[in-house]
Amino acid sequence: MQTDPKPATAPLSDQDAARFLTQATLGYTRDDIARVQALGPAGWIEEQFQAPAMMGHSEWLLKEGYADPANIDDTTGLDGSIWRRLIAHADPLRQRMVLALSEILVVGTAGVKSRWTAFSVGHYLDLLEAQAFGNYRVLLEQVSTSPAMGDYLTYRGNRRADPATGSQPDENYAREIMQLFTIGLVELNADGSPRLDARGAPLETYVQQDVSQLARVFTGWNWDLAGHALDKEGRLTAAAVAVQQRPMVCDAAFHEPGAKRFLGATIPAGTDPQAGLKQALDALFRHPNVGPFVGRQLIQRMVASHPSPAYVARVTAAFNDNGAGVRGDLKAVLRAVLLDPEARSAERAAAPDFGRVREPAVRFLNWARAFGARSSSQQWKVGDTSDPATRLGQSPMRSPSVFNFFRPGYVPPNTQIAQRGITAPEFQIVTESSVSGYVNYMQSVVSGGAGGKDVKANYAPLMPLAAEARELLAELNLRLAAGQLSPATLARLDQAVGSMPAASDAHKLNRIHAAITLVMAAPEYIVQK
Repeated sequence: MQTDPKPATAPLSDQDAARFLTQATLGYTRDDIARVQALGPAGWIEEQFQAPAMMGHSEWLLKEGYADPANIDDTTGLDGSIWRRLIAHADPLRQRMVLALSEILVVGTAGVKSRWTAFSVGHYLDLLEAQAFGNYRVLLEQVSTSPAMGDYLTYRGNRRADPATGSQPDENYAREIMQLFTIGLVELNADGSPRLDARGAPLETYVQQDVSQLARVFTGWNWDLAGHALDKEGRLTAAAVAVQQRPMVCDAAFHEPGAKRFLGATIPAGTDPQAGLKQALDALFRHPNVGPFVGRQLIQRMVASHPSPAYVARVTAAFNDNGAGVRGDLKAVLRAVLLDPEARSAERAAAPDFGRVREPAVRFLNWARAFGARSSSQQWKVGDTSDPATRLGQSPMRSPSVFNFFRPGYVPPNTQIAQRGITAPEFQIVTESSVSGYVNYMQSVVSGGAGGKDVKANYAPLMPLAAEARELLAELNLRLAAGQLSPATLARLDQAVGSMPAASDAHKLNRIHAAITLVMAAPEYIVQK
């Protein structure tokens, strides 16, 4: 029988445990708070590392019958599978990490234009899940050979140069794997600050020649069609779902056999394509930029939009060496991100430059996970929530470009934030339309559910509190905002909710709906501390 280890220090307060879960999960319950208090944050993380894998996207799509030929040219089932995993399964740290990785190693569904897109993107998410606690080098290779990424960044079917026609290999992936997935545009110190030349200008990490040479590595890669054939138009047939769930393979007839020289590395002429890919990824992975470049973005996705250089440096150190000489261990990186003194400090949380705007999709997930939302159809019909005027203005795996929904270095212009030089990525999708659209959408979801009332929350545990607005709001402040709403805000909300009738269960339920909506519209909730 499992026994809970006793924490080495005094148990965390409800608020401190909730604040940790705000960073480490996409939403939490009272039971989750109690679990963190029992194990401590470090113990809870280790327990999450051991949590069994749940049914993945590819398996679920097959099980639910979405391999029907009627779905060959669309994404039917994909949104439902994504919401199912993010909301309903008992591996919250893994799902938090998957969402973060999906916003760094970006694949946008609209850009995956080959057949069986749902299975292609679903398989890509399965890769992110499998390596969420794995090694970044392994993840890079799996991403680089995935059909979804091959389609999205247009190197599937890439061919070597043809002197007769003057054609050159597609350079899209070669550029983006450097710019966005590994080393960035400028050389970095371990703390994420740019390295400067003698004139004080940032040093570039690569030049066009590096892109052109690296692009030669990504020639010849295409679907693994073993056991399958294409139709007469060269497209996948209805029987070829499995092709989108396999790593790509390289056809030597289309691969550039010559030497490739980039970033000071050389892949000799005649190197086997698979070996050449490994050598190229090894060269990128060894670059000193990878730790601060990736580590800072993981901090931004979970804890703070503008982490201090010292915080970034500590996460970089964990990326570079997990304590056992291993580079790229994402377990070590997650521990460093979530257990860092800057993440856990209440004093730091109170600073005006600390925290992050919760992404709209994360706010929706906070609601869904906090109140045990479930799908009556088991199909999770939330759908595409991208419309900013009527929905969330963001939907997982539906980024409009490889640059994610927002850039990690974004600074909102003409603001006090800009005057202080603070990065605030999520503000890039904040508009007048998205602010009102979010509130209206959540008001509808909180009271009636999402997806045509298919995904609904369970408010029964809140009913005993509903007659006393102050008690109800205190509970919601903890469960949604980790206790960050100020007394002044709570007093205003108490006045609004307390003015509503509470004589019947229907009245009490209306109070709950209003209280949740108001808390989730409060600036102190929207800015996660």
